[in-house]
Amino acid sequence: MDEKYFVLVINDMVIFPNNEVRIEYDNNSDKKLIDIFDHIDDDYMIIVNPIEDDFVSITSFPKIGVLGRLKLKMNVPNGKTRIIIEGLKRVRLSSLEENGNFYQASYQEILIAPEEDDKLYFDVLVKALENYISKVPYMGNAIMSQLSSVETLNDLCDLICSFLPINYEDKKKYITLLSPIKRAKYLIEDMQHDLKFVELEQKIEAEVDKELNDTQKEFFLREKIKAMQKELGEANSKDDEVEQFSKKISKLKCNNKVKDKIKRELNRYSSLNSNSPEVGMIREYLEWMIHLPWNHYTKDTSDLVKVKGILDSSHYALSEVKERILEYLAVKQNTNNLRSPILCLVGPPGVGKTSLALSIAKSLNRKTAKISVGGINDEAEIVGHRRTYIGANPGRIIQGIRKAGTANPVFIIDEIDKMTKDIKGDPASSLLEVLDPEQNSKFSDHYIEEEFDLSQVMFIATANYVDMIPYELRDRLEIINISSYTEYEKMDIAKNHLIPKELEEHGLTSLQVQIEDDALITLIRNYTKEAGVRELDRVIATLFRKIVKKVLLNSDSVFYSINEEMVEELLGKKKYFYTDNIKEAEVGVVNGMAYTMFGGDILPIEVTLFKGKGDLILTGSLGEVMQESCHIALDYIKSNVAKFGIDSSLLNENDIHIHAPEGAINKDGPSAGVTITTALISLFTNKSVDKDIAMTGEITLRGHVLGIGGLKEKIIGSHRAGVKKIFIPIENEKDLDEIPEEIKKDIRFISVRNYEEIFSSLFQE
Repeated sequence: MDEKYFVLVINDMVIFPNNEVRIEYDNNSDKKLIDIFDHIDDDYMIIVNPIEDDFVSITSFPKIGVLGRLKLKMNVPNGKTRIIIEGLKRVRLSSLEENGNFYQASYQEILIAPEEDDKLYFDVLVKALENYISKVPYMGNAIMSQLSSVETLNDLCDLICSFLPINYEDKKKYITLLSPIKRAKYLIEDMQHDLKFVELEQKIEAEVDKELNDTQKEFFLREKIKAMQKELGEANSKDDEVEQFSKKISKLKCNNKVKDKIKRELNRYSSLNSNSPEVGMIREYLEWMIHLPWNHYTKDTSDLVKVKGILDSSHYALSEVKERILEYLAVKQNTNNLRSPILCLVGPPGVGKTSLALSIAKSLNRKTAKISVGGINDEAEIVGHRRTYIGANPGRIIQGIRKAGTANPVFIIDEIDKMTKDIKGDPASSLLEVLDPEQNSKFSDHYIEEEFDLSQVMFIATANYVDMIPYELRDRLEIINISSYTEYEKMDIAKNHLIPKELEEHGLTSLQVQIEDDALITLIRNYTKEAGVRELDRVIATLFRKIVKKVLLNSDSVFYSINEEMVEELLGKKKYFYTDNIKEAEVGVVNGMAYTMFGGDILPIEVTLFKGKGDLILTGSLGEVMQESCHIALDYIKSNVAKFGIDSSLLNENDIHIHAPEGAINKDGPSAGVTITTALISLFTNKSVDKDIAMTGEITLRGHVLGIGGLKEKIIGSHRAGVKKIFIPIENEKDLDEIPEEIKKDIRFISVRNYEEIFSSLFQE
């Protein structure tokens, strides 16, 4: 037909032939369309369901729709329009066009010819419908009364489609599907699919009915949800959690007191409503208690030779700490009952304290736990929060034990010298219970609330400065000093450990690259400034990266022997310079000895005087202790001017200026006392001190020379500067055993008790 009809677009329901539908509209565009029908004599329209629901356009219209008729239109009081539309027959759209805000189209009637098996499918479909209605509780029998007026399979399919509770997309499919037999097949499949869901729901209801208690409505709902979750594979209710917790508790190896505590908490958990805020807190507590290794221990390695081999292969030197570990294992094997030692490795950054602790764990075949307490100012970080607080957690000790998974790990406590305290408490005091062998067998974390045995844990603390460790902690620690490496030790470490490791990581071999000794010394002295070898490792890696780039760019396999000149070519200008010794002896200039975090160095002290009133001027970023040493040295000289042959007028009529070069670097400590005294006497007597001489020691007002620290590093630095004679306090004679033989053979050491011995040696010979 060529006559144009308005097109009614519906995207939320489907109107089938021989079916009436009641619709209410409140969209202004739809009202306008219905108003147009008032001026149409026959009230006919073409009804289509767009292919794309979110966007309506001519291109989204299907080719097949339904010819409909407006049977009734009524405006209701709520501002809506109520209409009744009757579906008449399927039609094919043609000559579709847009007219203002509306669409118009012609149609061609679709004639559906009967097929041979129509009668067979008609009967099968009726039986399937009867079976479906009998089993689906929400389907009424109204459709059955209409079957008597249906004669064709086509009409039967349309009737069932209009009643069947299937989704919108599937119903659209039935409009565009012209073959009645195909529609009948799909309808039978849809009804069977729906019956499976009904049977599943009835199965769930049946399982619930078996355990249903008529007096417990909440129990009924809970069981029904559980059965549904079981069918979906999502069974994770609170009851299941209680059952899982119970199984884990039965397998838990802990004392009866702890187990009873966990069971009490589990009973509380099971009795609480799922919406209670306590549920999450108790669940978290149960997780912690169940997963703590209460009585799970690893067995220590009994082969001492194997332990020694692992320690030697992982760290160079450090004989003292290695010896201590071997002693501990030997005694433990001999007695089979020994508390773990509480070691504290003290040394500058980069000397391998933490990595040594990890190697100890590996050698003992123990798990490791590691925490850093640097900057901690809250004692709850150590002993945990009370459970009453929101977000409460155990302290770092218990957290580390759980992470390790055993009750006897090697527990590394880093930066123990950097803890602070404030209004939140003193974490250092909280560590006493952890580290004290007399207390830690019954350590109680505030969150766990039950005693946990830490006596089998091997605690290894690390620190940079022993003086900064709180005294009460220091008293419980076995201090092992790890001094900075000498240049010779760094060379051995580089040759035996660092260079082979970096060669492998960069895909090189010793047949391609070698670093000569002079180049290695240059790397150590002028491209690194550290106590350990961390930066040296990075510098070697940088060298090898550049070599790899050269090899790949030049596409060759040339052998590279890296010498001192090649180092500067690859790495650029030298970065660090140690203090050079003075070229000639000068009056008022004496070599002191300094200990820095990068190792040892010489520290020249310069003094001068000029007309004034006897004032003392100090420069060079001297700390309070070093300033006091300057005053002590000057006062000691003033009280002994006759003994030293000094004109007292020099002291009273001149200002004295004491300076330590490199003023940008802070300097402090008492060990420069004898150096300052010697420089002043050199100035006042106008006698120079040999440039090959250095000294260290604290001086008192009576001239006594007291012991100092860091002697090994200071001597190494002085040897590097070419010093040949060193005055040391007699108290430090014992420290000479630590000095490498290659250094001791080049330097003469003179031990002194009183400064007069230095004066006699330098100014009276």
